[in-house]
Amino acid sequence: MAATFGHADRQMSELNQSNPESLPGVSPHKRRVRYAGKNPRRFEEKYKEHNPGQYTDTVAKVLASGKTPAGTHRPIMVTEILQVLAPKPGEVAVDCTLGYGGHAEQLLRAVLPGGRLLGLDADPIELPKTEARLRTLGFGPETFTIHRTNFAGLPQVLAGAGLTGADLILADLGVSSMQIDNPARGFSVKDAGPLDMRMNPLRGQPAEALLAKIQPAALARMLVENADEPHATNLSTALAGRTFKTTTALAEAIRAALPRVSRDEAGLSVRRVFQALRIAVNDEFSALTTLLLQLPAALNPGGLVAILTFHSGEDRRVKKAFEAGLQAGDYSEIAQDIVRAGPEERRENPRSSSAKLRWAKKSGA
Repeated sequence: MAATFGHADRQMSELNQSNPESLPGVSPHKRRVRYAGKNPRRFEEKYKEHNPGQYTDTVAKVLASGKTPAGTHRPIMVTEILQVLAPKPGEVAVDCTLGYGGHAEQLLRAVLPGGRLLGLDADPIELPKTEARLRTLGFGPETFTIHRTNFAGLPQVLAGAGLTGADLILADLGVSSMQIDNPARGFSVKDAGPLDMRMNPLRGQPAEALLAKIQPAALARMLVENADEPHATNLSTALAGRTFKTTTALAEAIRAALPRVSRDEAGLSVRRVFQALRIAVNDEFSALTTLLLQLPAALNPGGLVAILTFHSGEDRRVKKAFEAGLQAGDYSEIAQDIVRAGPEERRENPRSSSAKLRWAKKSGA
């Protein structure tokens, strides 16, 4: 009998050595996602781009091709923003749209020693990642704090930090590449994903629910106001009140509703409809209007604000608010012309092509 048990023990030992995952307490080995072809195409397959510290050569190749590595974001017009804001050691800066932290990193380096930066962002998914990234670079809580809110909450953030104002305020109104590229967020049609588009997935209704409930007339107004869509009437009739579970299903319906336009023009309409829905889902114009009204009181005398916009609806609001502030005496100077990315940046990072930078200086310096 003992010999039988000994034989069984040897068999079990050999089995465990050949398959260690069968041992109690040992987690199964997780293989990386396999992909067809030579190069990964789907967001979740690009494991090297998701680990830039480990695969620097791959990331360098992606950047050299004019693309943004998956899961990252390239800050736009960094040089121009630093020239406009002219940050100095000891100053208090606010990044109203922290995102990946590229602008914040450069502002922090400029205001140290003695300065600090408050980073605002409503995205609960990306915010902890950005905080960890900037902490790794050496920016401790005494110089860099994060605040999970959109920029409409700026006065509350300043008050909570014991500040009456900031010397520098930056707002980049573009959607971060991490959000656009991840199909699970529902911002893009690169790959099928849920039709969501919420910056904060824990709040509000997704784009799917908005489209299912909206009336054609209201959708037509939204498409014009949020995206200057020339085919708003046809599209609103075709889309309003329908349920689309995925981003690709909506994109196909948009193209189907425009049979007489070119493929390129239909593609532009897809982008404009997605933009209009994103703005509505996140109530972006309302938040921007609130920020613009709050800015003069949020700036210290002589303080500077810079805002990056990416479409005409945003830029019109910023331009009018700065002009009204200049006329009212809140600002002593404002940008007379928009500042754009240079040709080299537009070539290396095509997402910078539509960016417009405006600035204003608080009176009283």
